[in-house]
Amino acid sequence: MFERPRSGENAILVHIDFKRSDSNEELSEFQELARSAGVTSVATITGSRQTPNPKYFVGAGKAEEIRVCVQARSADVILFNHRLSPAQERNLEALVQCRVLDRTGLILDIFAQRASSFEGKLQVELAQLQHLSTRLVRGWTHLERQKGGIGLRGPGETQLETDRRLVRLRIKQIKKRLDKVQLQREGRRKTRRKRAVHTVSLVGYTNTGKSTLFNQLTGAAALCANQLFATLDPMLRRVKLPGAESVVLVDTVGFIRHLPHDLVAAFRSTLEETREASLLLHVIDANDDHRQHHIAQVREVLQEIGADSVPQIEIYNKIDLLEKIEPRVDRDEYGQVSRVWVSAGTGAGVELLRQVLAEYSAPAGTQREPPVDEDSSAADLDEVPQIHAASDSDISPNAFGIGRKRRGTKT
Repeated sequence: MFERPRSGENAILVHIDFKRSDSNEELSEFQELARSAGVTSVATITGSRQTPNPKYFVGAGKAEEIRVCVQARSADVILFNHRLSPAQERNLEALVQCRVLDRTGLILDIFAQRASSFEGKLQVELAQLQHLSTRLVRGWTHLERQKGGIGLRGPGETQLETDRRLVRLRIKQIKKRLDKVQLQREGRRKTRRKRAVHTVSLVGYTNTGKSTLFNQLTGAAALCANQLFATLDPMLRRVKLPGAESVVLVDTVGFIRHLPHDLVAAFRSTLEETREASLLLHVIDANDDHRQHHIAQVREVLQEIGADSVPQIEIYNKIDLLEKIEPRVDRDEYGQVSRVWVSAGTGAGVELLRQVLAEYSAPAGTQREPPVDEDSSAADLDEVPQIHAASDSDISPNAFGIGRKRRGTKT
């Protein structure tokens, strides 16, 4: 056994490149995750393998290299940019005598730091407990079996069994509370349906500028920071549109590659804000070299939560970081809006986006002038390097549905 620190600040990052595998993670994103968790990276260990080692995930030589680095750098925690099995975590901790955390545990820790609302804290705790339930043996291997002998036999349960029972009980309690919250959300949804309140949800990869765009459209003061998962709890605000119409805009948590399934399940009621929305604004970082891969990851999560059939408009954000790109609206062959080019940081193109929302929210039969680009000489999409149009499905101006609002939000 070894003493685990209450909080680990000095971390060693481990990133392994598996050839001919789609499980590779971007090292830069991993480093950003570590920074968002508030740890200081004292060393980064990289390597390549064909397949994970069953015992340590890495090879024996690489595991020894990690052990030596822990002693030399006085590290408090080792962060792996991969999912580790409970056995692999136990074996590594026994070898290096240091706390080991995989990618899922790191993301859960970041969510725990960001959660501020009552519902958000419950959701994070549920995800953490579900993740912990398979790893309890790691801390109680010395109590795994009951002792035998005269005077020691009899009824009872080990500390490990007690902890497992308590975790199951707590999970059950949290699920009951979240079920009540979901019923409250459903009640507010029915109220909106009667009042014909339209909902637009901002979705996208984490750190693409969703909260900045949310603030530009609503005048709110949501936290905006250049870090992953700066926004966790959903925010809802009414947006006044040209022509007297208004919609409820929802800012939700950003997605990331291989989002832990425990989080997806725990945040079911929050992610329903996206699934029940009438329109999704898929915010994309136009200056990101990995944007196409991130777009695919977002679509994968949307499909997982059942929101892939909701109409979408792609919002290419941060055009101020690109050369010769001006705010504009792109349309498909049917004349429907497919993407809007904006800069949430400078506000360029935000008014165009308002006009697009007004066009989509207009009552059936209402004729509305299409948005006019702020610069008619804007470059065509084909002239933008490495940016390709999405072609999964055509965007259609379906009638707006019903969303939900946060408790205390006026509409």
